Amino acid sequence: MQTVALGILVFARTDQPAWTGLVAAAGFLPIGLLAPLGGALADRLDRRRWLIVTTLAEMTFATILAVLAALGQDPPGVLVLLSFLGGASGAIGFPAYQAMVPDLVPSGDLLGAVSLSSAQFNLGRVIGPALAGLALLSHDYGLVFGINAASFGAVVVALTLVRLPPPSASPVTLGMASRIAAGARAAMAEPGCRAAIGLIAVVALLASPFIALVPAMSGVVHRQGVGVPVATALLVTAQGIGAVVGALALPSLAERVGRTTMLRTALFVLPFLLVAYGLAPTLWVSAMALVGVGAGYIAVLSGLNTVVQLRAPVYARGRVLSIYMMGLGIVYPIGAVLQGSVANHVGVRTVTVTGAVLLFGVIGGIALVRAGVFAALGDPAPTGASTVVPTIEVP
Repeated sequence: MQTVALGILVFARTDQPAWTGLVAAAGFLPIGLLAPLGGALADRLDRRRWLIVTTLAEMTFATILAVLAALGQDPPGVLVLLSFLGGASGAIGFPAYQAMVPDLVPSGDLLGAVSLSSAQFNLGRVIGPALAGLALLSHDYGLVFGINAASFGAVVVALTLVRLPPPSASPVTLGMASRIAAGARAAMAEPGCRAAIGLIAVVALLASPFIALVPAMSGVVHRQGVGVPVATALLVTAQGIGAVVGALALPSLAERVGRTTMLRTALFVLPFLLVAYGLAPTLWVSAMALVGVGAGYIAVLSGLNTVVQLRAPVYARGRVLSIYMMGLGIVYPIGAVLQGSVANHVGVRTVTVTGAVLLFGVIGGIALVRAGVFAALGDPAPTGASTVVPTIEVP
């Protein structure tokens, strides 16, 4: 709800796609900047308690946002700042969330856990935008932000019921900077992790910004009498529906055709789905296209994330995850700001289609010139229990 409302509020204040890209980037950029710190802390601290602390911090900034919006003191710059601070709180806690799930789920059930985690997260993307659209019919942004602030309380209650074993011990005792560096070396030394990190950076730059630009697409392209809040909620909900359906279908599809084949196919299909969305002539056609985009996008993110989980050393799981998140977290905001700025001059349609075409070209070039990158995405040799954890989509 907050993501949708922030994008709509910033666009309403400025009428510029660049600002919607900027506020989305501000919320996501901390993942790239702070994920390594969060990963090192996830491998060192009590993950449950640390996640409670960071969740309470997120609640605090969401509450400030709700109060300012209710008072009408919400200039775009302040919205961007609060989005950044809330994102920073989540960024240093998120690696702990990912790293703790394999301690809760038996290895034989991890594939189901991946599917359920992606489905529950994206179900929020289905319900949240719809609720935001209804709430914003009265233009009450403070209400939307207030509901989001209260929702963090449910997360804290759930975390109090979780019991975890101590984190796996690192082979050597290192300082924080050294632990982060050791995690980076572990990520880059493993071919599959290295390939997944590189590919997610490409996808984040060329494909992921479509998420940040949904409010702009609603406002600039689809002025059909329903209003920007309703149109935005419809499009984000459509993407969420596609992601839920895709997440639930992934385990059986991977079992049928193979996880690696599914991932490679998704990388090549996603650009075509984005082109269909960018060229859609009406709001409803765009919504249908975004169902496909949501399914294809979650297949790419789940597939690449799973590669990292299967190959990351157990003792450095949180830190290797953080490097992967850093590749996504730094490049996606850059792509969102760049594509938003270009969209100010050439339009959102053109930017979305061009990014998709470039993505297809890059993926095709890698397949032709660096075939080893795709070969490294395969399953590793069996060495023990799997370490797959859920994938979480770009806000």
